[in-house]
Amino acid sequence: MGIIAPKNKAVTEYRGLHLYHFRHSNCSMRVRMTLEEKGLEWTSHHLNLHTGENVTPEYFGIHPKGLVPTLVHDGVVIIESTDIIDHLDRQFPDPPLKPPPDTGQADAVARWMHTAADNHIHVKTYMFAHRLGDVMSKNDTELAAYRELQDNEELLQFHEENSSPEGLSGERVAGSTQVLLDCFAEIDRSLDGQAWLTGDAFTLADITWIPLHVSLDNAGFPFHRYANVARWKDAVHARPSFERAVRDWIAGDG
Repeated sequence: MGIIAPKNKAVTEYRGLHLYHFRHSNCSMRVRMTLEEKGLEWTSHHLNLHTGENVTPEYFGIHPKGLVPTLVHDGVVIIESTDIIDHLDRQFPDPPLKPPPDTGQADAVARWMHTAADNHIHVKTYMFAHRLGDVMSKNDTELAAYRELQDNEELLQFHEENSSPEGLSGERVAGSTQVLLDCFAEIDRSLDGQAWLTGDAFTLADITWIPLHVSLDNAGFPFHRYANVARWKDAVHARPSFERAVRDWIAGDG
């Protein structure tokens, strides 16, 4: 979706880089890592999703789905994490995190980014089924407030199902689990003989996928099956950007 016109016009007065995010959000991790890789200064607007700080008219006026992250760059509002990090790489090209556009490697980076975006619902399903379901379950009052603000049927249905006495269906969870197993098997094959997802250079493809690994690993995903993924994970974790954008924020959970 990328650039949008927010209903909450107050943010259009912001100057510089402002990020609405949550410390544990894998999509927020992507943006924070990109900001750190670029060495950019930014203003934090932290929203605790576990306590519903994003479910307010004010924030839905910034992001129409009430999700994080949202980047405001000199008053321009950008949503969807892959669009945000692509925007940052174009606006702040040093150091570059994407290959030149006329190369096969650039196509590979774009494909991995799109695949991650397409599979976000499966990551969310696995996380809710194995770790976050109870934490993110909404009572009747909270669901009513959410319905007042949320007009995205997929998100509304997901939270209603998760908040039901039965929780997410076994069929949904099994289907999402298989999709993710297949994805990481493909990633493992892609990493055979190369350091990073698309070759010898660290790119937005790696930044897009490592937060999904973090979230799924915390939910007990069977990563022991994938030796190349383990090596890649260790290499990403050794980067200063991961330390500052992921570990430091999670450590501050308090």
